[in-house]
Amino acid sequence: MRVLGIDPGLRTLGWGVIEVDGSRLSHVANGHCVSEGKDLALRLLALHSQLTDVVLRYCPDAAAVEQTFVNKDGAGTLKLGQARGIAMLVPAQHGLPVGEYAPNSIKKTVVGVGHADKGQVQHMVKMQLPGVVFFGPDAADALAIAICHAHHARAPGLRIRT
Repeated sequence: MRVLGIDPGLRTLGWGVIEVDGSRLSHVANGHCVSEGKDLALRLLALHSQLTDVVLRYCPDAAAVEQTFVNKDGAGTLKLGQARGIAMLVPAQHGLPVGEYAPNSIKKTVVGVGHADKGQVQHMVKMQLPGVVFFGPDAADALAIAICHAHHARAPGLRIRT
């Protein structure tokens, strides 16, 4: 099974693709989609186009997206939610099941601690995907999301929306 992990962001949307063969995980690719400018519609279109290219290039069997949390900046949370919509829409348009995971669930699955810091997450991703070179911190987070999905896909009760 090939899994696409997506770390939603309006400016930078991280992505990572892993291959799952039983309990063996291997790195396929990682990177990020970038949007620029002030026009929200064009920024979302850029993310959609770039993420579509990733799906077409790497042909994943499933996708996983990090859930957003509400913070003090309501406008920022809303914009992030729109980017998250793109992150869920693109895989769904290609018939992929999409799993959703809370940040603490991802950290607990990958590191063993729900409140791990980014450095701990990146270290454990490197341990589980030997030789991986991160395209950036958002791509590293996306690989952690893909790893989380790989572990939960083997467990009953996986939350997947199609």
